[in-house]
Amino acid sequence: MTVKDGWQGRFFEDFEVGDVYRHPLGRTVTESDNTWFTLLTMNTNQTHFNAEYAARSEFGRPLVVSTLTVAIAAGQSVVDTTQNAFANLGWDDIRLPRPVFAGDTLFSESLVLAKRESASRPHAGIVTIRTRTLNQDGDEVCTFRRTFYVYKRGAERLERVFPEARTPLSPDGEADRA
Repeated sequence: MTVKDGWQGRFFEDFEVGDVYRHPLGRTVTESDNTWFTLLTMNTNQTHFNAEYAARSEFGRPLVVSTLTVAIAAGQSVVDTTQNAFANLGWDDIRLPRPVFAGDTLFSESLVLAKRESASRPHAGIVTIRTRTLNQDGDEVCTFRRTFYVYKRGAERLERVFPEARTPLSPDGEADRA
């Protein structure tokens, strides 16, 4: 039996300025997501959780809290950009050009803007990306620039993260029951 590693994410060497990564997972935002995120972040603006209050706004219904939109966009980008990052260095130019409502499905993509070796950490580099998020209709609802430290391939700190099993995995499950 051959062990094949799953997707390990990109390392510093894999980033090329001008590359665009279309992140694979869309995410439909629910009313519950919006309510829970609003409560967790202590956002007391009723536009996000009071339908009667929100009905009086120009949008006529509750808005998804903007920080949830940013959080989903960032989360969608991790698989392609920061799976091997160890620190965000900055978030810049966050824009929310259109509102997001419960029921909208969000998709994100990222463009590599810059990369450079780290002067202080030889095991890492610094990458800057622009991420944008589209709703199901293709309208841009969020955009931001993010700069982060990312490990280089072979960084010692990433070795042996997956634990060694006490018993080997077997097709018949016998060793699993031992």
